[in-house]
Amino acid sequence: MEPLLRGRFAPSPSGRMHLGNVFTALLAWLSVRSAGGTLVLRMEDLDPDRCREEYAQVLAEDLRWLGLDWDEGWQKGGPHGPYLQSERTERYAAAFRALEEQGLLYPCYCTRAERLAASAPHRSDGQVVYSGKCRHLTEEERARLAQTRCPAWRLIVPDQEISFTDGLQGLYRENLLRDCGDFILRRSDGVYAYQLAVVCDDGDMGVTQVVRGRDLLDSTPRQLWLYERLGLTPPAFFHVPLLCAPDGRRLSKRERDLDMGALRQRYTPEQLVGLLAFWAGQMDRPEPAAAAELAPCFDWGKVPREDIAVGELPSVEKAAKPLFRERPHGGRGSFSCEKVTPSTMRSVISDAHVAGNDGFSFDSCGCGRRNSARLFFGEGFSTA
Repeated sequence: MEPLLRGRFAPSPSGRMHLGNVFTALLAWLSVRSAGGTLVLRMEDLDPDRCREEYAQVLAEDLRWLGLDWDEGWQKGGPHGPYLQSERTERYAAAFRALEEQGLLYPCYCTRAERLAASAPHRSDGQVVYSGKCRHLTEEERARLAQTRCPAWRLIVPDQEISFTDGLQGLYRENLLRDCGDFILRRSDGVYAYQLAVVCDDGDMGVTQVVRGRDLLDSTPRQLWLYERLGLTPPAFFHVPLLCAPDGRRLSKRERDLDMGALRQRYTPEQLVGLLAFWAGQMDRPEPAAAAELAPCFDWGKVPREDIAVGELPSVEKAAKPLFRERPHGGRGSFSCEKVTPSTMRSVISDAHVAGNDGFSFDSCGCGRRNSARLFFGEGFSTA
């Protein structure tokens, strides 16, 4: 018997969620719910300068508004808490010490300017690869630098290729030394780095599936190396496409017109979920749909691999008159459609009531596939 799938959504409460965050949250939720698994909500609030509890409160309320619930985690508790990273620093310190005992850590005194210097090694995508300058410092050199600088701490990586098969992006491989370099595990201000925290958290919480943006795809090999060094079991990874502006820029929390505050003013929960499900390949058109209606038919094989340019947000059909075919029945109309979600049908029924058309029956087989409805209206009904 296969173990129960355990997924997670782990946002950073540094501001209101934007459209791209919600897209990832929806896919993580659908993947878990379609498998009858458990979803964990964890707040990644490592950065004390940017993360605030009030942002976490709003984030959780936005998830509930969307119909994306969770089974364990922040505000609910569970056996693997705490679920705030800011309350898990002792765990990160223990992992840090374990790596230090393996002789895998060293202090780095390089300034940001030194790390970003033109002479530093760069990857093909422009990212800087740490040169390893401080790895070979003598004890005397470290003592002299420590008088004026607080060091960050880096993990020594081997000249080794790490490969894995992503559930969406396929085979990915990276040479840790050439493509990544020794990476930071603790910043100079004492804050533990994301790479260490996320491995400890997912490992300790028994997470078996991680759904996140494809911008983190190249972080996975170094995390897999950490899983191995710490004796933890890695999850399966699904790196989903980013939502981008037409010029290719990925969406960020700075795009205030695309954050949940603005989106909630423009859309109903079903309209927003339907739009995102359409982009995720789960619906043929952007029409209203509740997340629970989509879960039974969720299919990773339909999710696109490449980033999605959103441009001007399209409107979502509320009334579905163009989706229906009229079949007159002696003064009453019988209407049927395919691939129309129950949420859309409820919208049409609501519109019919407003127009003074009474009496209907509604039948649906769920998840936007071959839904049908018969609406029995009075003489005054018109499809015009």
